[in-house]
Amino acid sequence: MHGMQRTRFEDMPCPVARSLERVGEWWSILIIRDAFQGLTRFDEFQQSLQLSPTILTRRLKYLVESGIFEKRLYNPRPARYEYLLTERGTDLFPVIAALFHWGNQHFAPEGPAVLLVDRRTGTPVEPILLDRHSGQPIRAQDVTLAAGSVRSDIINQRLALMQGKQSDDARQPPHSIELQKEK
Repeated sequence: MHGMQRTRFEDMPCPVARSLERVGEWWSILIIRDAFQGLTRFDEFQQSLQLSPTILTRRLKYLVESGIFEKRLYNPRPARYEYLLTERGTDLFPVIAALFHWGNQHFAPEGPAVLLVDRRTGTPVEPILLDRHSGQPIRAQDVTLAAGSVRSDIINQRLALMQGKQSDDARQPPHSIELQKEK
């Protein structure tokens, strides 16, 4: 092969793949994280992330093209812009909060370096994912995937594979029971 070709996810029917196309590059997520803390200007992002101007320019341009940031002129001479989260960008906050919590929970053996805290009280917050309709926490073991209004062969094949696997799992005793028997 003549070098690795980057896979594009924007045309895939899967919402996870389409989301990764927009924000799956790690610098993008860190730029968005910083924007939630009030950073808006190129030099602020650069100072926070210690990122090369070329990479930062490329990531900001793509985040603007993806509708996650809006580029706004704040100084005409010399032309200086700020990057503000759009509604689409703001809707990413639960994802950032979940990554924050997950990272502290699983990848901070020495303890968390930074916490998410309530702005008013300073009390640490612990994000959970709730269903808007029932108000109940959403747990992996309680949900499955179903076809949406737009059908595709690849989605139908993937769902059939997963449903087959889930019906196999339903016939198997849970792993925790097997582990308890071994003790």
